[in-house]
Amino acid sequence: MAETLLLDRRTQSMVEGYVPEGELLTSLVRFFSIFSDGTRLRILSALAISEMCVTDISRVLDLNQTTVSHQLRFLKDAGMVRTDRHGKIIFYSLYNEIVNDVLLKGVEFLGY
Repeated sequence: MAETLLLDRRTQSMVEGYVPEGELLTSLVRFFSIFSDGTRLRILSALAISEMCVTDISRVLDLNQTTVSHQLRFLKDAGMVRTDRHGKIIFYSLYNEIVNDVLLKGVEFLGY
């Protein structure tokens, strides 16, 4: 005996069409996992203010340069940051403002 849903068919169809599945779900999980690391959040927040090199990021955030470099490589591979080389120095910046919007929405949701 099949259970009867309390939802009407139209609402059920909307829910089924809205809830992510497959490749989109996998991509969303990967995207939001970027924000689950405190060091990455701090780096992204700093880059929302200004582009910076590894040395500046590590000094301003009081982090080891190796840690910063590792996280920046991770963020670059994820498409969150971009690089701009000036001679021997590589500057990092947010790939686009949507990254900062996500951070700000999190702050807003938490009521800060």
